[in-house]
Amino acid sequence: MRIGISCYPTVGGSGAVATELGKALAHKGHQVHFIVTDVPFRLGEFHQNIYIHELETTTYPVLRTPPYDFSLAALMADIVARYDLEILHVHYALPFAVSAFLAKQMLDDHPVRIVTTLHGTDVTVLAQDKTLFNVIKLGIEKSDAITAVSTDLAEQTKDLFQTHRSIESIYNFIDTDVFRPIHDSPLRGCFAQTEEKILLHISNFRKVKRITDLIDVFARIQERVSCKLLLVGEGPELASARERIRLLNLADKVRFLGNQDEVASLFAAADLFLLPSEKESFGLVALEAMACGVPVIATRAGGIPEVVVDGETGYLSNVGDTEKMAADAVTLLKDAQLHRQFSQAARDRAETVFSVHDKIREYEDLYQRVIQESWI
Repeated sequence: MRIGISCYPTVGGSGAVATELGKALAHKGHQVHFIVTDVPFRLGEFHQNIYIHELETTTYPVLRTPPYDFSLAALMADIVARYDLEILHVHYALPFAVSAFLAKQMLDDHPVRIVTTLHGTDVTVLAQDKTLFNVIKLGIEKSDAITAVSTDLAEQTKDLFQTHRSIESIYNFIDTDVFRPIHDSPLRGCFAQTEEKILLHISNFRKVKRITDLIDVFARIQERVSCKLLLVGEGPELASARERIRLLNLADKVRFLGNQDEVASLFAAADLFLLPSEKESFGLVALEAMACGVPVIATRAGGIPEVVVDGETGYLSNVGDTEKMAADAVTLLKDAQLHRQFSQAARDRAETVFSVHDKIREYEDLYQRVIQESWI
């Protein structure tokens, strides 16, 4: 098939999934065209079936901002026509599904089909803005097929937009050859002493990640277990996180590592992953941790319970219950046999439920269905 993919190319779960999807499709022989503002950060390779089409926007004195969405729609239309694409797979309703709809209108009777994958932000955050609600709904309603990364997100979308459109749940996936356990990881010695445990958190440090809760959980844990905390990522809550760590006299126990493109080795060096979010449509970082054999301490937020099995691959708590999260973490860190049991269960679940090969087949089947519908 000839498939176009549009996504945010920067660090984030949606961009990572879209990029890995494109790479996997290309390796299976499909022709994949990334229509993006920049080269996706996880692309990392040349492949003869992958094409990159970068958007260039022009500024005009009469416009306060570049006409990004319209330029994107024009580029989509051009690439669809030039390469006779069969599928435009866009990640996020806004702006990508709306731009794809405009592109299709420009092409008159071209049979290209629009597949929109919802990752959460356009539903759980942007749709709260009344000025954007109907635009996002348009992108959803005008798509030929819609997927969501969790059943929870699919149900949220139906309830919020009161749409009768079918929304298929196709989970995010993981390459378990890349994200895998590394016994006696050499990175451990870079961050902690032999007897110390390593806790890890990776995010964009927005308010919904509840970074204050994260630090409070760590503060409780380190009172009972000798440990270090690694923080990966950048975002608006990072400055307040640094200040809270200073006030709690934890500066010597926390390492700020900034944004990192290759995080598999960091996951493999950790003993636990902490995810105290109040909103997570899926929780890709939790899955990446599990694939590396790292149990997850998380909240029952959004799609997380569809990823982490409470009492089997990690522990789940109500949002804000830092005392229970800390107690659960201590339980695992102090019981080596239980930790090994959870570690193996986490790895097994990542391999059996979230395999990249299975999810690629699900997307291929979806593409074939919508292409066949265009012939009817």
